[in-house]
Amino acid sequence: MQKQHMDFPNTRDDAIQLDDEDLLRSARPRFLIPENVVYLVGHSLGPASLNAIQATENCLREEWTNGLVGSWNTASWFDMAKTVGDVLARFIGVNPSEVMVTDTVSINLFKLAMAALPMAKKKVLYIDTDEFPTDQYMADSVAILKDIPCHRINALEQSKALSSGGIYIKSAVCFRTSRRVDMARYEEKARKSGAIIIWDLSHATGVIELELAAIGAQLASGCTYKYLNAGPGAPAFVYISEQLHGKITTPLPGWMGHARPFAFEGSYSAAQGVSGFASGTPPILSLSALKGALECFKGIKIKELEAKAGRLGDMCVHFAHKQGLSVTSPVNRKLRGGHVSIEIENAYPVSRTLHARGFHTDFRTPSTIRFGCSPLFIRYVDIWDCMHTLGEIILKKQWDKPEYFKLSRVT
Repeated sequence: MQKQHMDFPNTRDDAIQLDDEDLLRSARPRFLIPENVVYLVGHSLGPASLNAIQATENCLREEWTNGLVGSWNTASWFDMAKTVGDVLARFIGVNPSEVMVTDTVSINLFKLAMAALPMAKKKVLYIDTDEFPTDQYMADSVAILKDIPCHRINALEQSKALSSGGIYIKSAVCFRTSRRVDMARYEEKARKSGAIIIWDLSHATGVIELELAAIGAQLASGCTYKYLNAGPGAPAFVYISEQLHGKITTPLPGWMGHARPFAFEGSYSAAQGVSGFASGTPPILSLSALKGALECFKGIKIKELEAKAGRLGDMCVHFAHKQGLSVTSPVNRKLRGGHVSIEIENAYPVSRTLHARGFHTDFRTPSTIRFGCSPLFIRYVDIWDCMHTLGEIILKKQWDKPEYFKLSRVT
């Protein structure tokens, strides 16, 4: 008789059993997580992996040390931003020719918005009031430079943005609540009006299945230091649909995006396709770390990542509700990204108490603790232990100590 699969643990032993059955369990040893630490902030900065460190050390000790400037050729540094972009393509469901690693999400959103404006039926920008701050700042900057309106909208006004014929900058997963967007429905509405959506995939890439080509998405950017675990300050990527190749041009032309960079011509001639959106010299050490980090995903299907993240998140939601806490993330895993946000009174000292007990989460003002369910290295027993420790901290007011109220610069 075949053993029935258990989807949710009712005891700690159940959680351990789920870990034993986990399809992704072989990935955890690839990560260098400190002993006695449960790392639930992978949605802010993923942990170091053996693959990333080895790739970076090879770049430092062999390619840079011995190869010197010749490594731009012999170690293929010159092509690395594109070849690593090729690998990233499967994470967002597009062709390799449509992705390149370059700059930061902030810069890429600026570039994409400026480049898309000439195609927009209406010269206007829309962005949500609860969108990630950098996205809002960049939208404002574009609007000021081009002397066009930039409208902040709430959830009830999103249909207005989609039917406007303008440009809408939108995160696929909300950084505060982890709410997912029905990207296919948004793109369908945008096509009818001629609106252009620029997607921010930062809290989505590497934890939920994305099919940008299938839904007709045209433009996007995302970071690589969260669920992709590429390291602090790792470069972002840009996606431009092949349908737009040759039709849009970067507003920040740099020599690495030139069709003939070593001809050192005085005027700009863009390289073909997405490569034309490169700007300055790529950060080779960071690219090496990203290249190594992506090796941790070899042989793993994106839908497997999403399935496990959903189950881990379900555990967070269940135990939070059991403790009478307010969950601001969707209960339905199909509507939720890879983290769970919980509103807690005295959230900051509670988060610092959790940290002191070995459970690393992050705090978002004014009263949110986010629990990242990064599926490659988080175990079911980790969530079980964390949520039970959280209940104990709150019940016994273990957070009420002066040292837990000291505000760190980065939270």
